[in-house]
Amino acid sequence: MKINKNVSISENGFVFNPTTGESFTVNPIGVEIINMIKMHSPEEEIKKFILEKYATDSSGFDKDFYDFIQMLKSYNLFDEENEENEN
Repeated sequence: MKINKNVSISENGFVFNPTTGESFTVNPIGVEIINMIKMHSPEEEIKKFILEKYATDSSGFDKDFYDFIQMLKSYNLFDEENEENEN
């Protein structure tokens, strides 16, 4: 997973995709997840970090994480070209 390098995210959760001109906001956990993805953190590392920092369980995290990833994909935030080259 790679977030498109042009995507900007502010500390307070404002996300802007200059390619599409779309913007939206995410909560503080979303900010942390996006920043970890931008730093190329593996999914297991993200999961461990969130489970240690917040009061949630593994199955709850899995569902919410994959829903969040689908939302990011719907906003075209992932670098699909590099995703295909990695597979």
